[in-house]
Amino acid sequence: MTEPATTTTDPETLRTLARSALLTARDRTALLTDCVEDTELTAQVSPLMSPLVWDLAHIGNQEEQWLLRAVAGRDAIRPEIDPLYDAFEHPRAERPSLPLLPPAEARRYAADVRGRALDVLDAHPFHGSPLTDAGFAFGMIAQHEQQHDETMLITHQLRTGPLALTAPDPDPAPPFTGPAEVLVPGGRFTMGTSMEPWALDNERPAHHRLVPPFVIDTTPVTNAAYQAFIEDGGYDDERWWDPRGWEHIHAHEITAPLFWRRDGGQWLRRRFGATEPVVPDEPVLHVGWFEADAYARWAGRRLPTETEWEKAARFDPATGRSTRYPWGDADPTPEHANLGQRHLRPAAAGSYPKGASPLGVRQLIGDVWEWTSSDLLPYPGFIAFPYREYSEVFFGGDYKVLRGGSFAVGTVACRGTFRNWDHPVRRQIFSGFRTARDVTPADGVGPEGI
Repeated sequence: MTEPATTTTDPETLRTLARSALLTARDRTALLTDCVEDTELTAQVSPLMSPLVWDLAHIGNQEEQWLLRAVAGRDAIRPEIDPLYDAFEHPRAERPSLPLLPPAEARRYAADVRGRALDVLDAHPFHGSPLTDAGFAFGMIAQHEQQHDETMLITHQLRTGPLALTAPDPDPAPPFTGPAEVLVPGGRFTMGTSMEPWALDNERPAHHRLVPPFVIDTTPVTNAAYQAFIEDGGYDDERWWDPRGWEHIHAHEITAPLFWRRDGGQWLRRRFGATEPVVPDEPVLHVGWFEADAYARWAGRRLPTETEWEKAARFDPATGRSTRYPWGDADPTPEHANLGQRHLRPAAAGSYPKGASPLGVRQLIGDVWEWTSSDLLPYPGFIAFPYREYSEVFFGGDYKVLRGGSFAVGTVACRGTFRNWDHPVRRQIFSGFRTARDVTPADGVGPEGI
């Protein structure tokens, strides 16, 4: 029961990987910020989100602080703007009132920082401190930018203007006819990682977990399945809801996933400025934890724990190893998963057979973030690195863990150990879910294992 070794320690290979990750993220940032007028960059479409121009300059400021100052030891370029782009000092609702860099200046600043950061990358030896070993700081910054790219894509989904982004749809997939659920055997497995070079602190360290056998959905829950919950009065039946969720949906008059509306006998949704029919076989999207939990109760099931989700995604029963991804240790390709804003929607449930886990569970990576039943807590032996505000300050709060990554997640910020979290009321994120259940005698499995 081991985890895979570090993929590489060769400096030139690391340099190439880091450069590619940084440039890929910046290309995406440009795509998300160049497609609208400057007036939209400075506007706030929702108090839940920052103006796009704040994210743009924040990306540059974080890169300057970590790669130019912390790694290279250089003097600050614009120290006076640090407080403006401190995410903990200014909540999102307040950011439009700050004296932010205007769009042209924000672009120049981010480009200046990037040019200097690439010079640092070209000369760095990738050793000498935990921050630079295996290129960690460069990987951290690439992940940070991709995470803000996803945040900016959420802002695009919330805006009400005309279509600004386009992308091809996922390739059509034949209807999935495989088993609806998969039995995951009980026993120990290695959760988390101590070897993944760019893993963040909340993914560490690797440790053993003893997991009873359980059954998990083969694919995420679809729009059609979720519509059945709605049509059966799921939003009107208190039996299925956590008390806080019941109070929340009634206080806010929630009766369907965010961006859905009924038109006669048909459900429609708004997607990046266009209105379209809800596609039955796509994974349901834009539901909060309370909705996912209520659906699972209605279906006679439950949400998987974070541990169960990771075992379903990483455990290879043939070898006893925990792999980096469901399909093995190789980095994601378009054949494995729907990632990186390559498409602007989930693929049909059951897609990407080459991305399935050894047990046959599909779409564990990409398409939609998946809510779990677990609260965000540290792993045994957790050490905050390189700063407390990345993870530690969120532990023990009102946060539920999401796993797997959505179609909006960059490949550098996605792996079998990656942990995301949000409040259970959040629905603007690209979130869906799958359900699980305990084993029964009909499964032919005892409570201790196979």
